Amino acid sequence: MSEVVTRTELLTPEPAAALASLLGVPEPEGGLPLLWHWVYLLERPAQADLGPDGHPVRNTVPAPPGPGRRRMWAGGRVRSRGSLRCGEVATRQTRVLSVREKQGRSGALTFVVVGHRIEQGGRVVVEEEQDLVYRQATLSVSDSGPEVPPEPGEWSIEVSPTLLFRFSALTYNAHRIHYDRDYARDVEGYPGLLTHGPLQALAMAEAARARGLSGDVRFEYRLVSPLFDFQGLVVRATEEAGGFATAVRDVHGRQTATGLLRRLDD
Repeated sequence: MSEVVTRTELLTPEPAAALASLLGVPEPEGGLPLLWHWVYLLERPAQADLGPDGHPVRNTVPAPPGPGRRRMWAGGRVRSRGSLRCGEVATRQTRVLSVREKQGRSGALTFVVVGHRIEQGGRVVVEEEQDLVYRQATLSVSDSGPEVPPEPGEWSIEVSPTLLFRFSALTYNAHRIHYDRDYARDVEGYPGLLTHGPLQALAMAEAARARGLSGDVRFEYRLVSPLFDFQGLVVRATEEAGGFATAVRDVHGRQTATGLLRRLDD
């Protein structure tokens, strides 16, 4: 767990413009908003290093614990001090922070925490921990029930195969469950394409930003249930002391992600 992978690149404005177009939000002026670093400093594995599901199986951090395991993004924590700036070089260091094995009802589970540290201009701007889980079995999906219209203050994002494909391309994510419906259904047993966990986290951060959140922040989020393309995406941010509580639900009201954003000076 001591291996450190370092990546340095010049941050250009084009990925940010592409993400703004994808989410239907204004292009940022000045620094990058919270979580927008996810379209920069990306791993670009060789095609020969990809496994059948599209994830790298070698020359990558973290290395998968074994063949046939399903990788899922379970949540994370991000601390942002200031903003990354386009037109300047940034460096990201990545390492595995912990690995924990557990036996669940569906079989063996491996929980991996990956740490990222991004520096620019001689100071640390972003510190992040990502929670990943590798599991043997697929997840069941409960009945949907009636649709629940968006309430005032909620932001409804239309999820389509095109949106998921474009987000996969923008983040250089080759995991086939997000864009290959035949693979997602026939191999991994899902009823549809999975909506990315990072896309849900970004939606929560953007909902809080639209309501005035700015400055140095800490964002902790959890993905609590799978979200599929035919289930939509509805996000809200509720202001509370020192920040915002955020959540994502599907069009039927089932919650799939939660988050808490706090200003670091509070």
